[in-house]
Amino acid sequence: MKVIGLLGGMSWESSAHYYRLVNERVRDVRGGLHSAHCVLYSVDFAGIERMQAQGRWDEAATTLAEAGVALTRAGAELIVLCTNTMHKVADQLAAAVGVPLLHLADATADALLRAGVRRAGLLGTAFTMEQPFYRDRLAAHGLDVLVPGETDRALVHRVIYEELVVGVVSAESRRAYRGVMDRLAEAGADGIVYGCTEIELLVGPDDSPVPSFPTTRLHVEAAVDHALGRVPLPPLPADRRT
Repeated sequence: MKVIGLLGGMSWESSAHYYRLVNERVRDVRGGLHSAHCVLYSVDFAGIERMQAQGRWDEAATTLAEAGVALTRAGAELIVLCTNTMHKVADQLAAAVGVPLLHLADATADALLRAGVRRAGLLGTAFTMEQPFYRDRLAAHGLDVLVPGETDRALVHRVIYEELVVGVVSAESRRAYRGVMDRLAEAGADGIVYGCTEIELLVGPDDSPVPSFPTTRLHVEAAVDHALGRVPLPPLPADRRT
C-alpha cells in the first residue's frame, strides 16, 4: 500500500473525519486488522482563514506547498488536500510536490456521473460556491452546477465558519440547510454536493431531497483505491515528470 499524505487542519474537525474514514476504508477493503499507511500534516487554520478573507491566495498556496513538500519528505506517495476551499490553490500545490495530488472535485465528479447526475447543487464556503475554481472543475466533466441564492449562500457560509469549524452542530442549522437543499432541488438540481468537508458533520443522506454526495468520503474512497493499486494514480504535472 502506498503512503497517503493528508494535508489538513482546515479545519482540524474535518481532518479528524478524514483520518477516521481513511482507516475505515482500508479496513473495509482489506479486512482484519488492516489500517492505512498515512502521514498527516495539520496547518494552523487561523492563519489560513485570514489569508482567505484577505484574498492572499498566493501566500496560502506557498504555505500549503511547503506543507505538501514536508509530507513527501515524511514518505507520502500521494497527497490528499483535506479541504474543498483550498483546492483553489491545488494547481500550485501539485506543481510543488513530486507525487500525485488527488483532486477532490475530480473524485466528486466521477461519483456524480456514475450516479447519473447531470445537474448538481453545490454547497460550500462562499469561496467554493461563488468563485469558478471548483464549479469549473466540475463543469469540465460535463456537469451543470447550481449554487444557492445570495441569502442562502450567506447562511451556508456562516454556519461553516461560525459553527462547524469549531465543533458546533445544531438542529437549527440542520433545518436551515435542509431548506437550502430543498430550494436547489426545486431549481432543478438532481444531486447535492456537500462541497465543504465540515458539512458532512451537520447533514447526511436523509437530509437532502435528492441524492447527496459527501465529498470527504468520496475523496477518501478514491485515495484508498489509488493507494491500494485498485485504480491507477493520476499523472504528475508536465513540469514535474522525470
